[in-house]
Amino acid sequence: MPKRSSLASPPARYLLSALLMLALGGCQTTGLEDVTGALGGRSETAGKADPKPDMDALRERYRAKPGDPNVALDYGKALRESGQRAQAVAVLEQAVLGHPSNKALLAGYGRALADSGNFQQAFDVLSRAHTPEDPDWRILSAQGAALDQLGRNEEAQQYYATALKIVPDEPQVLSNLGLSYMLQNNLPRAEETLRRAHERNRADSRVRANLALVVGLQGKQAEAETIVKGDLPPDQAAAKVTALRQLLTKKQQRADK
Repeated sequence: MPKRSSLASPPARYLLSALLMLALGGCQTTGLEDVTGALGGRSETAGKADPKPDMDALRERYRAKPGDPNVALDYGKALRESGQRAQAVAVLEQAVLGHPSNKALLAGYGRALADSGNFQQAFDVLSRAHTPEDPDWRILSAQGAALDQLGRNEEAQQYYATALKIVPDEPQVLSNLGLSYMLQNNLPRAEETLRRAHERNRADSRVRANLALVVGLQGKQAEAETIVKGDLPPDQAAAKVTALRQLLTKKQQRADK
């Protein structure tokens, strides 16, 4: 395993959790994918004011057809999005036992495991969700994110590189790659990569937050605050600036110890 610098000395999980708070302004979140975009996005229902009726309907569908892989996948995804991570793992694990070759289920199960912090198991399951003959760039990127959580940054970067051969300049993959460089304390390369991601998707608040953090870690705090605010309403922009300042302060305090 490559030697990691002082910046990367805190566990990757802590750093990425902090990034998550910055990216989403402290709101309740669904897991690793909200930081990096790696492990699958939210469904449209996640943004609704009250998703409970949808959850109730999915729960009833699952109870009626627990052996249906599509129903289990939909229910597991909804559980992940509502923060019920352990239950999502249980539902998808049971579904995979009944359908061990279903690649969509394996991908969903791997993402749920990553949400729960079981990164090695997540990586292993995701490896079964596609094949070298028919690789899925989203799963490659998710595997890279799991490896970064395990501190295996150079291996992770190989997975991102393979994903980028399939989808050159894909913002989600570039964002993950930039975070990986940041964990190695290669801040200039992290900034360069995250700027590429931001240029290709300026609407993604996660990419913007990642870029702002890397810029701020290099002492360019005014520019970092401008980046993280984007075109947000004043109240949301202020909340993100506050979160950025707090995160940078914590990083500096850890570096001084």
